[in-house]
Amino acid sequence: MSRFPRGATGSSSPAGGTVRSRVRGRRRALGAALLAPLAAATGLAALTGCAAFNYTQPDAPQPLEWPPRLHPTPRIALVLGSGGPRGYAHIGVLRVLEEAGIEPDLVVGSSVGALIGAFWASGLDAAQIDDLAFQGGPLTIFDPSLFADRGWIHGQKLQDYVNRGLRGRRIEELPRRLVITAARRSDKAARYFMAGNTGVAVRASGAMPGIISPVGIAGVEYEGGDEAYPVPVSAARATGARFVIAVDVAVRPGATPADASAAMRARDLRRRARIDPEVAQADFLLHPDLDYRAGPRRSYFIDSRERGEAHARERLPALRAALDARFG
Repeated sequence: MSRFPRGATGSSSPAGGTVRSRVRGRRRALGAALLAPLAAATGLAALTGCAAFNYTQPDAPQPLEWPPRLHPTPRIALVLGSGGPRGYAHIGVLRVLEEAGIEPDLVVGSSVGALIGAFWASGLDAAQIDDLAFQGGPLTIFDPSLFADRGWIHGQKLQDYVNRGLRGRRIEELPRRLVITAARRSDKAARYFMAGNTGVAVRASGAMPGIISPVGIAGVEYEGGDEAYPVPVSAARATGARFVIAVDVAVRPGATPADASAAMRARDLRRRARIDPEVAQADFLLHPDLDYRAGPRRSYFIDSRERGEAHARERLPALRAALDARFG
């Protein structure tokens, strides 16, 4: 919440393995620290078995290798990128687009972009999504557990949160068109959901390796969209969208702090290598400058939303000009 750039695997060198080992070690340590009090209280710390999640109901999301060309053709597609807490910037961007009368008729989301995109596709406006986002804390949608499968958060609460908020509507039943991006766990290949259970699809799109358990759908496991395409502009292009606005909330190139660990630096470079070829295909890019040290803090959420809004307002004249040039 990663497919490596073509020609690179990210796993062939000893140095790369060391970096990934450190990242996995820190994730495990963070999960252990959060769950240690529960383990001590229940005496369950020695238990490691956990059941994999596999959704097989009739409304299981339908994976597509590539989104089809849509009819009617989308006039404006909005692509909302991955980024965890940084994704609150998307709400600020949506607010500016709404005030300006710019109405996308397709949203494509990855990870947190899929979460916010799903609520927007349900018909909510930015103010309503903002209100919803600040109801309760992180435990509203996260369920840390000793028994989580290959992570320390199940993801069931996120699935239920989405389905409850959307009143059980499937992706294809939402009033605005939505494409949700995930990665097939076996090979990191991108897969797209445009029909089926919305909560399950959003859960799959946000399944961050080592943190949020992978999501099985009809026997195939999926991880977060960030592992394939953090900002899936190519998916919007595949639908035939005439104008694509991309919102990248990842770290800006060169913005990794000097005191960041080697693991963090490597992570940022890998993600940027996946993002740059995608955003190059957008007609217009919004890339707010967000605080590097993201976290599930109310202050960070507010700051990200405000920075996203400020950046969108600053870029609005250029966006209007680009739209006028395309549509007249």
